[in-house]
Order: sequence, then structure tokens, then C-alpha cells
Amino acid sequence: MKVLSVNVRKDFLNKKVCMDEARKIISEKKISGMSELQLAREIYFHALAFFYRYAGRRRYSFKKSYFRCFLDHNKRKDLDMDLKDTKILYTDRLCPSAEHCGGCIYQGIDYSEQYRQKDKAVRRLLAKHDIDESVYIGMEPAICTGGYRNKMEYTFGDLEKGGELELGMHYKGRWMSIITTDECQLVPGQFNIILRSVLEFCRSRGYRPYHRKTHEGLLRNLVVRCGVRTGEILVNIVTASDGEANGTNAFFDEEGFRDTLLELDTGDMKIVGIMRTMNDSLADAVIDEGHKVLWGRDYYNEEILGLKFRVNEFAFFQTNIDAVERLYSDVLDVVPDVSGKTVYDLYCGTGTISQLMASKAKDVYGIDIVEDSIEAARSNTELNGISNCHYICGDVKEKLDEIPEKPDVIVVDPPRVGIHDKAVAMLCRYGIDEIVYVSCNPKTLCINLDSFRANGYMIRSIKAYDNFPMTKHVECVCLLSNKKSKADGLL
Repeated sequence: MKVLSVNVRKDFLNKKVCMDEARKIISEKKISGMSELQLAREIYFHALAFFYRYAGRRRYSFKKSYFRCFLDHNKRKDLDMDLKDTKILYTDRLCPSAEHCGGCIYQGIDYSEQYRQKDKAVRRLLAKHDIDESVYIGMEPAICTGGYRNKMEYTFGDLEKGGELELGMHYKGRWMSIITTDECQLVPGQFNIILRSVLEFCRSRGYRPYHRKTHEGLLRNLVVRCGVRTGEILVNIVTASDGEANGTNAFFDEEGFRDTLLELDTGDMKIVGIMRTMNDSLADAVIDEGHKVLWGRDYYNEEILGLKFRVNEFAFFQTNIDAVERLYSDVLDVVPDVSGKTVYDLYCGTGTISQLMASKAKDVYGIDIVEDSIEAARSNTELNGISNCHYICGDVKEKLDEIPEKPDVIVVDPPRVGIHDKAVAMLCRYGIDEIVYVSCNPKTLCINLDSFRANGYMIRSIKAYDNFPMTKHVECVCLLSNKKSKADGLL
């Protein structure tokens, strides 16, 4: 494929210079299929990406100080999927925190290039594990590039030791530092409004953030969640206990916090619950050691593919609803006919896949180690009037033997760490024809696929999904089939 290489210069950080360069390139007919504005924008964004990464974190600097514009830009042959239906948001500006926030790595890079890089990374990973490229269907592009997250877990801290209180994400390369991210482009605008309001409230009270080394300070995290289909928002502030327990003898003003949030204008979304969670553990994580509902309730409602879900504050739930509807629809297409069969939904979370399959299956058994998720799965099953879903709380490899029926179909949707080798071996011993693996981490997927192949299964297909644009994360759906069953079918 012919490409045009353009050296990245410092003066490309000036938009007028980029336009002049674009006019020159197009007038000399060095590239086709792009307008002057499109080309100028690519030059500008690539310059921003190069110099920001080089200055902000040297180990991520580009090895080559040029970028490539593909001829016939809108018809790249290396893109397996059509990008025309991807809704592009915020392409005209970078997030003000892009240089230092560790959340997004593709800020300022044209989406088609993001897609190409992520698809290439998946292909490289499959090749590393000797997975035949013919089984890879390709990557589904993002449905929307911005405002898609329904949950954010912000951290309180400071940028410099003893500096002003900040609330947002960890500073890239400096884990002890926090940068305020009140213009984040991955979340609904209401999240940014809530973040600013909470930060101003806490600054006005003189509260100090929890320090990860001294274990002193009051403020730890702010968790904001929402129902995309219902417009309901749940706000939870995580603090140390009041008084001497936090080392600063501070007391959190719960009433003032509640009233501050209730006064906000959140447009077409509404706050339905305000909470405070106490966490005195040493772990740098949101741990519920007791919580209060300061106003409203401790859950929000959501809808996926016609099913209703009540999502508790501490239950896992999919973070991109539009994307997960597409992914689960594809899972249902890949899953063998479940009519009258027994289905295992392992690492089931709040039971979304379980309930989607329940209308045809004889029985569905879900297992998950998170108690809040299992409780939510049971209540959601009741909410949807489903009687043939059964849930067990615990580790999959320890709870499989408690299921009274052997499976006809198995679907696994593990967390990022993947499936334990012992659990893989146990699943393979059932000897069923096909297993569907839904993955949120292609690296651990490939490691697990090595184990499945060693236990007598072969890879039928793998499809990737760019459900989290601007970030490095990719999801996959993989269909595995039993080699023995396939051989028997040929006799």
C-alpha cells in the first residue's frame, strides 16, 4: 500500500501552519481522498500526540518522528470493518488533561488510525500464540467514540505533596499524584458537573485526601454511575471514618454534601441516590466497610435488550451499554441452540447473559465470586419474571461441583485476569461440543486458549470489539469446539 510520510515538526502545533502544509501536499497531488481540513487536522493531531508523549513520558515516545497518511484515506484496505457508522465525538479538541491523565492513550489520533493500531495489536497477539489467522473474523469498530462510560471511579489527592485538593485520575507515570479531570470526554457531561461540584464542596470545607503511605486523611474516592436508558445517576463518596480514625480529626458534612448535589442542574438525567461509604482499609481500592444512603436509594435502573436491571452500587455492570448490547447479541448468535438445554453462565456478574438465554433454555446456572453481583442477579431475575435461572456465589473452580445438572452449553465471561488453569481443565472434562468465551482482555484470552487447546478443544472463531475507544482496551468473543466431537461428526 502506498503511503505519504510527513516529518513531524514543532511548528505543526500551530493550526495555521498545518493548513498551509495540507494545501501544499494536496496541490502537489501527493495524496487523494482527503480535504485540506481533514489532512490539516491529521497533521495537527499527530504532532500533538508525538510531542505530548515525548515530553510527558519518554518511554512512550514515538520511535519515528513522522506519521503516514494513506492514499485514498477513506477506503483503507487494512480495515476489516466499515467505520462509517461510528459516531465521532470531540475530534476537534483534545481533553485538557490528555497530556498527563493515564486514562486515554489515543487522544488526538484519528479514529481510523486508533482502530488500525488496536486491530493490528490483536493480530500480533494471536500470531504470538500460534493461532491461525483464518479464525480471526476482525474487529467491530466503536459505536461512539465519546461519552460512552456509565461508571467512573475518581480518586482524591494532590498533584504535588501538600498542594491543592484534586479529584480525578492518576497522573501518568506518577501514581501518588492526582490530576483533576473535569472535562473528561469518555463520560456523560453530567459526570463532569458532579465532579466539579464535589471538588468545590470539599475544598471549601478544607478536607484532606487520604494519603496512601501515611494512611491519614478523610477523602478517598468519588464513584459516579448512571443508567443510560433510564437517565438515573447514583453518586457515592468514599471516605475514611470520622474523627480520630482518619488521623486529621475531620468530620464529613453529610447534609451539606447531599444538599450541594441536589441543587445541581443535571439536564435530562437525574440523581436518584446519594451515598457515603466508609473505608478504613489500607488497600488502595473502594472497599465497603459500611455505607449510608444520604438521599434516595443505593441502586439505579438500566435496560439491556428488553430486560430490566437493578444495579447496586457495588455490583459489577457493563460500562458501555450500546456496545454491550451489540456484543451480547453476537454472543446469542454464536451460542448453539439452547432450547431445552442446561446452560452454565460462568463469571455471570449481574446475570445479563443468563437471563437472555433463559427464554429458550431449560435451566441456566450462573456463578460469580462477587456477592453483590449475585444478589443483583437474583433480584433482576425476579424483576424480569424469570424462574429458570439459578445463581451460586463463589469461585468457579470451587463451585462447579455444586451444580446438580451437567451442562449442554457453557458461556464464560471472566474478569481481566482470565480463567484459572484448574477451572479450564474442569470445563474441558465435561466434554461438551462447544464453549463460548467472552473476554475483556485479549492477552489472558490467548493464554487460556493455549490451555483449552491442550485439553482437546480447537478455536473456531474469534471476533474483536472496540468497545472502549480512546483507550487500549479491546473485548473479544471466541467460539471453541471439542476436537473429539468434531472428529466423530466426520465419521
